[in-house]
Amino acid sequence: MSPRAIDSISLEEINAIAELQVRVDRKYIVTSGQADELISELPPEIRVLEIDERREFSYESVYFDTEDFALYLDTARRRRQRYKVRSRVYVDSGVAMLEVKTKGGRGTTIKQRIDYDLNDAGRLTPQAMAFVEQAVGQPGAADGLRPTLTTRYVRSTFVDPASGSRLTVDRNLTCTDWRGESVGLDHVVLESKSAGVASTFDRWLWSNGVRPLRLSKFCTGLAALHPDLPANKWHRTLRTYFDRPA
Repeated sequence: MSPRAIDSISLEEINAIAELQVRVDRKYIVTSGQADELISELPPEIRVLEIDERREFSYESVYFDTEDFALYLDTARRRRQRYKVRSRVYVDSGVAMLEVKTKGGRGTTIKQRIDYDLNDAGRLTPQAMAFVEQAVGQPGAADGLRPTLTTRYVRSTFVDPASGSRLTVDRNLTCTDWRGESVGLDHVVLESKSAGVASTFDRWLWSNGVRPLRLSKFCTGLAALHPDLPANKWHRTLRTYFDRPA
């Protein structure tokens, strides 16, 4: 993954530094070669997550939306009070979570999550629907939600122990809709997660000429598969990186 050995950090150590449930996310897309080169030049204080001698982990997320794509459209139209609902499976450990992401002030993302039964990852149970409504603060927020898009990728996570900021590196992204149609990305998605100000990772990426862009695995993947959906917000990303039908 990197020509330079990077010291490891455990999940428990990361959680002790900062949970970062309220954060600012910045996303980038680079080639696999760029990702390897950039990682090889990370500052020496950076650590990489390691669990059971593994440094890369498979993720699978199921995103829920209504039949008329209400949650997608709220994001596409930049509605202030918008949210996303997904289950996330950590494939290597067989652990599942249910997550609700809402938007806070100044571009922050607020993530709330609960443990979830692995067998329920593709659906919302009554308890899950109650959690969604509580997290969003809106009765009926879970009504009509159905599994709409599944994303799969392999992730590595890098941490700056001093600030608690993180950089995730996602490879082999594939998005599959409820009909079984898929689209892939042959680039690497980088995402910095910090408390607000530009992190060590952001400044390092900017100094190497890599700039943030608009990307949502859920929205961009769904728009790539369904060109009838409005997608001006992600037009440049779709045009540059996804083979979106005309």
